[in-house]
Amino acid sequence: MSKEQPLPFVYQFAAGAVAGVSEILVMYPLDVVKTRVQLQKGAGTGEEAYNGMFDCFRKIVKNEGFSRLYRGITAPVMLEAPKRATKFAANDSWGSFYRNLFGVEKQTQQLAVLTGATAGATEAIVVVPFELVKIRLQDRAQAGKYSGVLDAVVKIVRQEGPLALYNGLESTLWRHILWNAGYFGCIFQVRSQLPAAEPGNKAQQIRNDLIAGSIGGTAGTILNTPMDVVKSRVQNSPKVDGQVPKYNLAWPALGTIMKEEGFGALYKGFVPKVLRLGPGGGILLVVFTGVMDFFRKMRAEKLER
Repeated sequence: MSKEQPLPFVYQFAAGAVAGVSEILVMYPLDVVKTRVQLQKGAGTGEEAYNGMFDCFRKIVKNEGFSRLYRGITAPVMLEAPKRATKFAANDSWGSFYRNLFGVEKQTQQLAVLTGATAGATEAIVVVPFELVKIRLQDRAQAGKYSGVLDAVVKIVRQEGPLALYNGLESTLWRHILWNAGYFGCIFQVRSQLPAAEPGNKAQQIRNDLIAGSIGGTAGTILNTPMDVVKSRVQNSPKVDGQVPKYNLAWPALGTIMKEEGFGALYKGFVPKVLRLGPGGGILLVVFTGVMDFFRKMRAEKLER
């Protein structure tokens, strides 16, 4: 995302890893709450029903303990390095590809959306198995089935087959295409509207990145939440021989949820999701840019020796 020449992939990988792990450690409890609310069908009653984000937080801590808010975090932490490296490196690579393809020297708003969407599709292929394991571990109804990440992987492969780890690929593709298109598209637009940071002024650069990343994260969340709800339902539906899951393909599943639960159900978990990915998008961009700048300075010092 820096305006300077992109660094080699290994630097992109490391910067993406640091940024992603920083964001996930701060924001993960909101992801658990978001998933629980999304998996709840109908209004529900009793201690296992959630009336909103704060009610879900309270009941998880009260009934299951604070540590449950971090259940399943191993999978996303393991995923953050390749996921975030893929996100940013793919965005830069696809940006170069499209600029050459269309004969454009500089990035434009339209290309920012297109490259973001394509980077999202690339990222989705990497994340599907990790997302599926995370969803299964976060669901209270299935919590007793798995003792951890490796146990979940073994049991899913044994009981449902290895391809089950890619259950929900289609809905995950749509989720990441929409989020990354909104995220990178908004970052480009917001940065162009903000006062440019003075050379060497880190405070102004952090301010601009935090604002642009937070707005981009919020826009991406508004766009992709319906597909995120669908993805959670699809990935939490075990494969059974001879049976077609209720939630299978993305768009028919979206229609089923709307028909049975109303349009509002497509935005279940929106509040904790946007509270995570709005500021989280800002954190991600700030840390990524900061680490990349550190690497540039380090390389420059080596070349001067």
